[in-house]
Amino acid sequence: MTTLNSTNDHTTPLRRDIRSLGQMLGNILVHHGGEELLNKVETIRQLTKDLRQNPEQHTYKQLKQEIQSLEPPMRSQVIRAFSIYFHLVNIAEQNHRIRRRREYQLREDHGAQPFSLESAVVNLKNNNFSKELIQDVLHDLSLELIITAHPTEATKRTVLEIQKRIAAILQKLDHPQLTKGERESLQDSLQNEVTVLWQTDELRERKPTVMDEVRNGLYYFDQTLFDVLPDIHQELENRLEDHFPGEDWDVPNFLKFGSWIGGDRDGNPNVTPEITWETLEKQRQLALKKYDQVLVELMKRFSHSSTQVTVTEALKQSIEEQEPLLSEEKRWRDDREIYRRKFAIILERLRQVGRSEIGYKDADELHEDLLLIQESAQTHQPNRGELKKLRKLIRQVEMFGFHLATLDIRNHSGEHEAAVTELLRKVGIEEDYSALSEERKLAVLQDVLKDPRPISLLNEDYSESTQQMLTVFQMIRKAHLEFGKRSIEVYLISHTEAASDLLEVLVLAKEAGIYRLHADGTVESNINVAPLLETVDDLVAGPEILKTVFDMDIYSRHLKKRGSSQEIMLGYSDGSKDGGTLTANWRLYKAQQEIREMAEDYGIGLKFFHGRGGSLGRGGGPLNRSLLSQPAETLGEGVKITEQGEVLSSRYLLRDIAYRSLEQAASTLVEGAANVSKESEQGHHREDTWEQAIEEISEVSLKKYQDLVFGDPEFLTYFNEATPLQEISGLNIGSRPMKRKDSSKFENLRAIPWVFAWTQNRQLLPAWYASGSGLAYYADQGSEQLEQLQQMYENWPFFRSTINNLQMALTKADIQTAREYTQLVQDEKIGKRIFNEVVEEYERTKEILLRITGDDELLNHQPTIKESVRLRNPYVDPLNFLQVELIKELRKEEDPNDEILTEVLLTISGIAAGLRNTG
Repeated sequence: MTTLNSTNDHTTPLRRDIRSLGQMLGNILVHHGGEELLNKVETIRQLTKDLRQNPEQHTYKQLKQEIQSLEPPMRSQVIRAFSIYFHLVNIAEQNHRIRRRREYQLREDHGAQPFSLESAVVNLKNNNFSKELIQDVLHDLSLELIITAHPTEATKRTVLEIQKRIAAILQKLDHPQLTKGERESLQDSLQNEVTVLWQTDELRERKPTVMDEVRNGLYYFDQTLFDVLPDIHQELENRLEDHFPGEDWDVPNFLKFGSWIGGDRDGNPNVTPEITWETLEKQRQLALKKYDQVLVELMKRFSHSSTQVTVTEALKQSIEEQEPLLSEEKRWRDDREIYRRKFAIILERLRQVGRSEIGYKDADELHEDLLLIQESAQTHQPNRGELKKLRKLIRQVEMFGFHLATLDIRNHSGEHEAAVTELLRKVGIEEDYSALSEERKLAVLQDVLKDPRPISLLNEDYSESTQQMLTVFQMIRKAHLEFGKRSIEVYLISHTEAASDLLEVLVLAKEAGIYRLHADGTVESNINVAPLLETVDDLVAGPEILKTVFDMDIYSRHLKKRGSSQEIMLGYSDGSKDGGTLTANWRLYKAQQEIREMAEDYGIGLKFFHGRGGSLGRGGGPLNRSLLSQPAETLGEGVKITEQGEVLSSRYLLRDIAYRSLEQAASTLVEGAANVSKESEQGHHREDTWEQAIEEISEVSLKKYQDLVFGDPEFLTYFNEATPLQEISGLNIGSRPMKRKDSSKFENLRAIPWVFAWTQNRQLLPAWYASGSGLAYYADQGSEQLEQLQQMYENWPFFRSTINNLQMALTKADIQTAREYTQLVQDEKIGKRIFNEVVEEYERTKEILLRITGDDELLNHQPTIKESVRLRNPYVDPLNFLQVELIKELRKEEDPNDEILTEVLLTISGIAAGLRNTG
C-alpha cells in the first residue's frame, strides 16, 4: 500500500517505518483479497489525492464511480484497509516521538528539551529563584488527572494490545547493534502482528459494561502509570540536586491520578452503589498485586546477613513483635537474613489485607514498615542510589495507598433535590421542598444541617431512587472505613445552578454520617462538595453561588474541616455546546478570576477542576498548553483535569509517551507556579484593555453562534441529517447513553456525540464556529484594534492558546470533504443554505486568524502537525466518501441493514483513527 511521504530530514526514520508498515499491509491485502483488492485501494487513494491537488469535476466523478461500484465483501475490506493503515501510522508517529526524545537527550550540543523537568529547573536557577521559594512552591503544588469512562475511545482493548506490541517491535528495530538474524526475526514478528491486526474485529460486539470500563481504566495504571508517576517525581528531585548542589530537597507527591470510572452516576443508571464498591475492590486488588510484585523482587535483592551488617534496633524489634503472627511455613527460614525475615512478614500481611486480622489495616502501616527497612539499610549502604527501588516503592505506597486512585462520585443536582424533597416530606418538615423559592430552600437546609438529629426514618418506605441515593452516601462512609478516606474524597454536583444544590448534598452526607454536627457544636466532614459549572449561564452565576455558601456559618465550618479549600469543576463541553468555543473559553477563564478574587476575601483556597475532553470542541489539546492557558494565579492552588476517551490510549498506552506527556505538564506547572509566587515578569501578563476586548469579541461570537444553533429552526434538522449522529450510537464505545433522557431535544443531547458527529463530517463546527465573527468584528473597527489583537496573541497565553486551537480546528476541518454530507439532508435547500453559512464563517475565521498571527498559512508555528494533517487527508477522504454513500443507502431502508450499518461503523472508527479524535 503506497504510503505518506514527506521531505523533512528528521522524519526520515518515520517515513521508513510507515513505508515498511504500509508494504506489510499491502501484502496482507493481496493475501486476503488478491491484487484486485490492493489495486482498488490504490486507485481510490490516488483519486482522492489527485482531487485535493486539482479538484476537477472529471476526477470527482471518477472517484464517486469507483466508490459506488464497490460491493460487499470488497467494500468492507477497502474500508478496513484505510482504517487499519491509520492505526499503523499512529503507532509509527508515537514511536517517532519516543525516538526524537531519545535523540534530544543524547545530543550534548543542545540545551535541555523544552517542557522537560531539566529545562524547568534550569530556568528556575537562571532566574535566581531561591531554594526556599522553590521548596514552598513544590509543597503547594497539586495536579490531579482524572480518568473517565466518557465514551470517546473507539478502539477496542484487544486492538490497543496489538498496537502496543507493534510499537515495542518498532522500538527494538531502532537498536543500532542488531544482527542480520535479529533484524529479520523482528521484521517477521512485525508482519505477524500487522496480520493479526487485520484479522481482528475492530468493532465491539456489545456495549461495554461499567466494569469493562473499570478494567480498561485499570489497564493504564497497571501498564504505565504505577511506574511512571513516581519516576517523574524522582526525576525532578534528581535535577534539583544537580543544579542546586548541597541542598536537601523534598519533592512531595504533587502529581496524582484519580478516576470517575465506576463513580460517575450522572446520566448513567448502570453505575449503582454495588458497582462503585466493586470498583474500589478492583482498584485495591491491583494496588496490592503491584506492591506484591515489587516486594518479591526486593526480597531477592536484600540478602544481607546479620553477620555482615548491623541493622537498627527498631527493625529488630518490629520483627520480634510481628514474626510470631506468621505461621511457621510463612516465616523466612534463615534467621541471619534479617531483611528477608522482615519482607516475609510484609508480604504475608499484605496478602491478608481485607482477609484476616494480621493484614494491614491501612497503607500507612505498610509505609511504616518500608521506612524501617530504608532507615536501617541507609546505615550500612555506601551509595544511597542503590536503594532507589525501595525508595520508589515507598513513594508508590504514598501515592496509591490501598485505594490506587481516588474515586470521585458525581450525580445530577436534580437527583439530590428529589431525594431531599421526599425526606423532608416524610418527616413533615416541608410538603414540597422542590417548589420553594431559593431563599426558602436555603433556610430549610441550614435548619436541617444545624440539627444533629437525622431526618431519614429507618423503617419508612422511600421511592427506589431515594433509597438508592441514601445507599450511595452510606456506601461512601463504608468505603472510608474499608479502603481509607482517600478512596473517595469528592462529591461532584452536575448542573449546579444554585447554592441549595451544594447544601442538599451536605444534608444527604449528614444522613450517612459523612458530615456530622455534634451536640457540642463541633463539625466533622469527610467529603468535599464540589459544584460543576457547565453552561454559559452557570459560569456567570458561579461567583454568586459560591459567595452565598461562603457567607453561611454552617458551610464555613464544613470548609474548615476540609482544609479551608473549595473544589470547583468547570465544564468545557456544555458551555461550548451552548455558547460556542470562544465564548465558553472566555467565560471559563473569567469565572476562575472572579471566583478566586471573591474566595481570597474569605481566606478560602480553591482547586479548579477542568472537565475537558480530548477534542478541540471540548477543551482538548496537550496538557501543558491547557495549563498555560489558565489564569496564572490559579496554578499554585491545585489543578484537576479530566483525561477522557482516546486521550488515554494516545498518552498513556506507551511508557515513554506517558512519561513525556506528564513531564511536560509537571514542568509547566512548576515553572508557572514559581513565576506567580515570585510575581516575576515571566508570569502571565494581561491588561484590562485585553479583557475588555475579549469581552466584546465574546458577545458578538455568542450571538452569531446562538443565532444559528438555537435561532435557526432548521438547524437541528441539518445537524441530525448531515452528520452520522444516528449511526454513532451503534458503535458500542461506552456504557453511558448518548442522551440524558429519551428525548430528541438539543439540550438532552450529550456534548460528546455532538462533537463526535461534527468531527466525522469534517466540519468540526463546535471547535471554531462563530469565533471568526467576533474576532473580525473587533479587528475591523480600526488598525489599532487589529494591532491590539496581535499584541494579545504575542503576550497573553490564554489568547494565544485560543487562537492556536482555532487554527488547529480549521486545519483538521475540511470544507471540500464536508460538502459531501449535504447530500444526506433530505431538503436540499436546508442543506445548501446552512452549509453555505458554515463555509462563509469558516473563510471569515481563517482570514482573521491569519491577520492576527501574521502568517501566510494556518499552523505555521506547528509545521509538524500541519504536515501530518496534510499527509493524512488523502487517506481519510475515501472513508468520508464511503461513509456518505453508505449512510444514504442505510437511511433508505425501513428496516436496518446490519451489513451496511457495520460498514458505516467501520468508517466511523477509521475516520476517528485518521483524525485522532472522536469526542
